[in-house]
Amino acid sequence: MDSSAVATAAPRSPSNWPISTWAIVSAWVVFAGSYIVVSLLGRSDIGITTFGDLAQTAVALFATVCLGLNAFKGAKRTGTFWSLLAFGTGMWLAGQLVWTWFEVYLRQEVPNPFLGDVVLFLHPVPMMAALALHPGARREGVNTWVRHLSFALLLVWWVYLYVFVVIPWQYISPNVLLYGASYDRLAMVENLLLTSGFGVLMKWSSGKWKSVYSHLFIASVLYTAGSYVTNVAIDFHMYHTGSLFDVPIIASFVWYGTAGIVALRDKPPTEDSQFIIDESNSWPARIAMAAVTSIPLMALWSLFGSSAPSSVGSFRLAATQITLVIAALLLALRQYLVDRERLRLIGASQNAVENLKQFQTQMVQTEKLVSLGQLAAGAAHEINNPLTGILGYSDLMTGDPTLSERQRALADKIGTLARRIRTLITNLLSFARQVPSEKTDLDLNLILSNAVHLSNLDLRGVPVEVVTIPSSSLPPVFGDANHLMQVLFNLISNAVDAMEEVGGGKLMLKTGHDSTRVIVEVSDTGPGIKSLTQVFDPFYTTKPVGKGTGLGLSICYGIVQDHGGQIECFNRPEGGATFLVTLPHTQAGLARRKDATEAERRLSQTIAEEVQAPTAARR
Repeated sequence: MDSSAVATAAPRSPSNWPISTWAIVSAWVVFAGSYIVVSLLGRSDIGITTFGDLAQTAVALFATVCLGLNAFKGAKRTGTFWSLLAFGTGMWLAGQLVWTWFEVYLRQEVPNPFLGDVVLFLHPVPMMAALALHPGARREGVNTWVRHLSFALLLVWWVYLYVFVVIPWQYISPNVLLYGASYDRLAMVENLLLTSGFGVLMKWSSGKWKSVYSHLFIASVLYTAGSYVTNVAIDFHMYHTGSLFDVPIIASFVWYGTAGIVALRDKPPTEDSQFIIDESNSWPARIAMAAVTSIPLMALWSLFGSSAPSSVGSFRLAATQITLVIAALLLALRQYLVDRERLRLIGASQNAVENLKQFQTQMVQTEKLVSLGQLAAGAAHEINNPLTGILGYSDLMTGDPTLSERQRALADKIGTLARRIRTLITNLLSFARQVPSEKTDLDLNLILSNAVHLSNLDLRGVPVEVVTIPSSSLPPVFGDANHLMQVLFNLISNAVDAMEEVGGGKLMLKTGHDSTRVIVEVSDTGPGIKSLTQVFDPFYTTKPVGKGTGLGLSICYGIVQDHGGQIECFNRPEGGATFLVTLPHTQAGLARRKDATEAERRLSQTIAEEVQAPTAARR
């Protein structure tokens, strides 16, 4: 075997340990090691008691700090998870401080029952709340406040259990033995539940989170065993602070701190996609409901099945009534939040359905355009064949010296129009095959002017007034001139056809822009559009048979979409329809806008000279 491979596989020497490993080893040596040595060698006096109290305070502080440092790392749910764990160990630290105050400062034995017992008893509750957060999994379901209220119900239930089971033998009918036995059994059940929770998470998790939960599980096992043994020793007057009875508890807090250090070092990922929690059907809510249901059952047992004194029974009934009022308020608040969340989800679902309908409409439109493209490709190919002959014969006639000047001029116009048809067919094929067009910076005012002049070929004799309001500082757009002229030509032609139905009218053409878009508005005073939702559908038309195919606006829709813009229409309140074409403009072309090509201007002038007709338009 290669020596380098052996060196790589060999364990690190202590001199190469990372800081986290040194911190863990030092904690075990300082806290657990020193405590065991002093417990074995020391005697039961004030010195070892002081050492034991200070050591337990220090190790609880160590665990709280190590767990709490993770609260500032990662996502919000991860921070809350570590904060709750740190809060649980911090509660135990608070109880230990009271214990230390009695034994070290007051130099007297801690009373049994002990005032800080309730704090020590409740410290696993926030740690149970941390279990449900499970930051290593993705969550689906209700919001965070509902989860918090579920654990608020659990907290109320645990407090009720303590008041119901333990407090009567501490204050109502004092009995040290019954108090100790009740406390020990209840605390044991609570600690076992917490340990079981860490065990379940350890089994469900993987990777770095499995390592973290393993440390927390072992720490909880040690604490459960040490707490029960210590409580039994206290009840039988065998315990003194600093004895070996405290070693499992010391070890448990060192292990909690180890879990915190390991998490700081490994940085386990949050919301792992391998495990998903459905919060709408989560175990905290079910346990909370079961806990609330058990409250009146316990009151019934106290009335009819318990042999406790009547004073204890009365106290338990009063505690039950107060707890039920608090639980009812929390349940009402929880239900209110759940209802509000469900209403929000219903609203979101309705919006999703509307978006889905719009998406389906777009998909249908796309399918229609694909079908139209296939049809257009076939038709354009068939038209190209006779068109080639027309162009050839027109060129021959133009060059025939035997023809008169008028005949040659007519032949030249035939050739010009045939070439324009060929250009349109080429554009149609490009559109049908979705071939990227040749795009440059364009002046929409100029294209609109050319479209108006081209429309004049069909406007003779139609009483339509055209009003053009071009923007004087219109920025250029990046697009294909022929395609955009086709869009404007179709919109103008459709507007005039619509006004022809009512005997004429007024056509308004307006351009403008905002910070990102150039806007072209084509408005008429015709009868309006009957079906706004179908106007861009292929083959949809309201024109009589033989006058329209219903393809013009669908082609316009595809061209505008290809240019990254939008086309929309609406009926005006005063009558007629308005089409809005919005296209993104390019600021890079502003400098070139002043240098528009003379060829485009000559084309505009030529069309204006060829077409001698009144300014009018059709739809």
